[in-house]
Amino acid sequence: MPFTTLVTVDELAASLNDPNWRVFDCRHDLAQPEKGARAYCESHIPGALFAHLDQDLSGAKTGRNGRHPLPDAGTFAEWLGRAGVDSARQVVAYDDAGGAFAARLWWLLRWTGHRAVAVLDGGWGAWLNARRPTSAAIPATLPARFERRPDSSMIVDAAKLAEGLDAATLCLIDARSPDRYRGENETIDPMAGHIPGALNRFFKDNLGADGRFRTAAELRAAFERLVACRPASEIVNQCGSGITACHNLLAMEIAGLPGARLYPGSWSEWCSDPRRPVAKG
Repeated sequence: MPFTTLVTVDELAASLNDPNWRVFDCRHDLAQPEKGARAYCESHIPGALFAHLDQDLSGAKTGRNGRHPLPDAGTFAEWLGRAGVDSARQVVAYDDAGGAFAARLWWLLRWTGHRAVAVLDGGWGAWLNARRPTSAAIPATLPARFERRPDSSMIVDAAKLAEGLDAATLCLIDARSPDRYRGENETIDPMAGHIPGALNRFFKDNLGADGRFRTAAELRAAFERLVACRPASEIVNQCGSGITACHNLLAMEIAGLPGARLYPGSWSEWCSDPRRPVAKG
């Protein structure tokens, strides 16, 4: 059976030499976009390839489509093919931020039709703490053909989101920190606040003190309390730019609440249009 949400350090270590597994290092720093690549070149899980958030996991910015718009599905599929990913591969993504960036690759692969993808629970820190091997070698890969099958039902755009919120047919969850949600301490986007009607579920609350995801039961209870038991099909997740919202989507999947959607442009797209309403507090 493929891994479709999380994989443990021991599970990854046991399959590290399996040619049907492909591992991606997704470390990133929003303030220093090349820091992750430098860290990867210094040391990474043996056999891992690097996935750059801005260059590989995002598309072209127009100034009105958010800080990390979705990549073109065809371009993303070509990148995966160059990395040797095909329909038979088990993909594992990791980072050093509790899965904040690895979850973006997890979601993108599911969006393009690939289900055998999981995030390393605990990430790079858990790997090091377990004293597993590391490497600075850049692995060679044989190209493959990745058949993309993008699922448009997993996405909600700004117009559909506004309609759904007005009609109360959609429930929006904002994954940003509570202070940014309230419109305080905004240092990333040009405007502070949140989309009117959005609820707040800080993505870091999905993790325990050890940096690993909470249990499925704990996550399910937390999300059901937040949305008053509305079905996952009515839930849309957003954040600042469509990155950490994927962490909440992964947590919902772990919790047995599949079917929620992503607003890819998130707050950075929403606030780029002065005609859209903004809430604070």
